[in-house]
This record gives sequence, C-alpha cells and structure tokens, in this order.
Amino acid sequence: MRRTRGDGNCFFRAFGFAHFERLMMDKEEMRRFKEAAAKYRDTLFELGYTQFTVEDFHDVMIETLDNLEKKPSIDELLATFRDQGLSDYLVVFLRLITSAHLQKEAAFFENFIDGNRPVKEFCSQEVEPPGKESDHLHIIALTQATGVGVRVAYMDRTLGGKVTIHDFPEGCEPTIQLLYRPGHYDILYK
Repeated sequence: MRRTRGDGNCFFRAFGFAHFERLMMDKEEMRRFKEAAAKYRDTLFELGYTQFTVEDFHDVMIETLDNLEKKPSIDELLATFRDQGLSDYLVVFLRLITSAHLQKEAAFFENFIDGNRPVKEFCSQEVEPPGKESDHLHIIALTQATGVGVRVAYMDRTLGGKVTIHDFPEGCEPTIQLLYRPGHYDILYK
C-alpha cells in the first residue's frame, strides 16, 4: 500500500500517481493518455474555459508525461508528487478533466446530483476547487474520460471492517487499485 496525502485531493493524487507508475512502463497507454489530455484541453475551451485557466495545468501535465517517457526512477516520480506546487497542478488538471466530462455528459450526470443543481454549478462547487473530497460521480467521470479502469476497495467500519469492491467504469479491467476508508484514498498493489 502507498499512502497519499490526506488533503481532500487524495483520490486525484492517488489516481495520478498510480497511473503515472503504469505509464512509465507502457508506451501505448502513454500515447493514449496524452491524446485524452489534449482532447479534454480542447473540450474545456469548447465549454468556455479561458486559455489562461487551462493551459498552465495542461502544460505541466504534458511536461510530466514527457519526463515519464525518459523512464525516471520511482523516487523521481515520488519527488514529483511530493512537490506541492507540481502535484497540485497535476491534481487540478485531473479535476478539470473530470469537470469537463461531467458537463459534456450533463444529461446523464444531472440525475445523480443532489439539490437539483445544474451540472456546471456542481462542478464549480464540488469538482474543480482543490481540497474538495471526491465521490462516485468524480470517479465515474474521470475513469470514463480517461479510459483508465479503477478498482476501489471500500472499507466500511460499520460492517465490522468488511471490504466491498467496486470497479469504475463498471465492467472494466482495472489497472489501478485504491483503498477507500471513510474520507481517504490510498493506493493498493496486488
């Protein structure tokens, strides 16, 4: 198990680190993931986000992915995610991808948002701000947007420590394993 910082961004940071670990060894997945990042940069522009809002975060994501292609050590990847500024930029871009997907697929996701809020409002209040905890909608949107399968092992204290497994998106072959304990995500390894 690899612990992640408990700052409200733990899902996105765990997703990013675990997937980046995989990308270091999978050239085809690296190509595909870069294409997804570029696609969602363009989608954000189409949704009305300004270049100023998107470009810096996207550029840091692409620079980090380019560095991964040079096969850094795991310690170098850890240093990337321990660098608060760099790590936060990666997290924000993953949050923006999630927001863009939710808005693009608003007709589907609006049925799962509490309080009859519009999807755009939900995204601006619950998805985009750093430090906001993630729930099922965030996970579904990010995994659908990126095509990266995630298995979440939910540890529920009310059921005597029983673990419930969920794969996102449903029916996928997960490449990332996360442990969720109420309020926090960590990375699991097989």
